[in-house]
Amino acid sequence: MAFEAPEENVPLAPLTTLGVGGAARWLARVSYGRDVARAYEWAAARRAPVFVLGGGSNLVVADQGFPGLVLRMHGGGIATPIRRGDDMLIKAGAGFSWDALVTFAVERGLAGVECLSGIPGTVGGTPIQNVGAYGQEVAHVIECVEAFDVQQQRHVVLSAADCEFDYRMSRFKAREAGRFVVCGVMFRFRPGPPAIRYPELAEYLAQKKKEPDLADVRAAVLAIRARKGMVLDDADPDTRSVGSFFMNPVVSRATFERIATSASGGADTPGPRVPHFMMDNGSVKIPAAWLIERSGFSRGHVDGCAGVSTKHPLAIINRGGATARDVIRLARRIKEAVNDWFGIALRPEPVFVGFDDDPDVQYLRG
Repeated sequence: MAFEAPEENVPLAPLTTLGVGGAARWLARVSYGRDVARAYEWAAARRAPVFVLGGGSNLVVADQGFPGLVLRMHGGGIATPIRRGDDMLIKAGAGFSWDALVTFAVERGLAGVECLSGIPGTVGGTPIQNVGAYGQEVAHVIECVEAFDVQQQRHVVLSAADCEFDYRMSRFKAREAGRFVVCGVMFRFRPGPPAIRYPELAEYLAQKKKEPDLADVRAAVLAIRARKGMVLDDADPDTRSVGSFFMNPVVSRATFERIATSASGGADTPGPRVPHFMMDNGSVKIPAAWLIERSGFSRGHVDGCAGVSTKHPLAIINRGGATARDVIRLARRIKEAVNDWFGIALRPEPVFVGFDDDPDVQYLRG
């Protein structure tokens, strides 16, 4: 599809899983790198800012909308796989469904993303967020990223090392946010058994009493996500969210021991065990969901038209008719409570669009 004249004043809320926010001044649909370049030329001629929208699954749009051009990535498909020894290289367009790519890999016995099943959105968004779940991260299977460099006005290929991946973070989201538009991603897969590292997933699969294959792991992840309201379902208001609103914090061993002691009521007092995951570098990952619930925000907490999912405390939901301001207000209350109780500053996962210098959003990001 060639770049066509954008539509005007297009509501963005219906294009996001959270379902809040105003309209885009302009919106154009693009599927190829050359369309992206032309779209930026069009926007530059009008001195309009540009935002790239994928599946809308990790996004909070301001109530006033976005004052520039929104590019909606779609399509792109999967190229013919290329074999490299035991590995399989698979390239997918930025607008291709992420879960469709996971299905494609699992059906061919290719390991590496089976634990990332059921995550909404498109392929192009995965390297930006370094999407991860249940012990896997997309960074582990990315060979390279094809992108349009807005700064240099040219197409580039970035290696996995160039992307500077970190926990739920990348070069695209951190120091050079907005510089690159992901147009396609090359993945390197290898046939083999699934990797099961996450305790919750291992416990679920242990009930099956057989050695799980890739399809078993995918089915298990989908089932676990569904019971948490993390699989999109129009009939389930708990899925009207951005998924996990906050990242699981990674803290020092000393901080973890302080929290564990405080939770038990004292060094020698029996108390609730703090769930955690030991990292290779000696730091400790603590579930944000546990911190949120212990700070007073239980499942089903209501805050006007916004609320906390009845299935999972990490999901802030649009209960119906919520505004972006409602969501931001509740998110701020949660972050403040966790900080007051535990001295930990939760970091948000979603991208905030159209908020400019909003102090509440600045606080969430800080």
